[in-house]
Amino acid sequence: MAASTLLLLRHGIAEERRAGLEDGDRALTERGRSRTRAVLERLVALGLMADRLLCSPLLRARQTAEIAVTAGWAPDLTLASELAPGGAALACLPEWCQACGGDSLALVGHEPDLSALAACLIGAPAGHLDLRKAGLIQLRLSEAAARGQAVAGGQPAAGGAVLVSLLRPGLLLG
Repeated sequence: MAASTLLLLRHGIAEERRAGLEDGDRALTERGRSRTRAVLERLVALGLMADRLLCSPLLRARQTAEIAVTAGWAPDLTLASELAPGGAALACLPEWCQACGGDSLALVGHEPDLSALAACLIGAPAGHLDLRKAGLIQLRLSEAAARGQAVAGGQPAAGGAVLVSLLRPGLLLG
């Protein structure tokens, strides 16, 4: 079964950049962990969950994905190097959708990559979506886009999805 729902989750609040700390080694802060946990528990309570979860290999994204699994938002996680900043997530999307094994595929990653991916899929100009830390974009993929049939230049065509929701943590948590 190809995924028809795409959930894009940005990692939670992480340590600030500083000398001697590689970007990929920046961990979630305590506030980042607690806020991310609360967001994911709220999503589970709303029944908005993932059948498969792929995440960037960077520490803050992995920690966010681990919290998602612990909260029951997704059954497990798989690392995907294409979700690292500047990765080729768009090119991999049809394959990931086909391998999902359910209706909803979640990607945990970084900005501006996730909002750029969403903008491309809905046919919006880059920079028109703003995904906050621990925020979620929910897209409904066309059947052709999920199967990789709506392609342009080997990638899903613009307009192959509809924006269902753009959820800020503050909106979810009140």
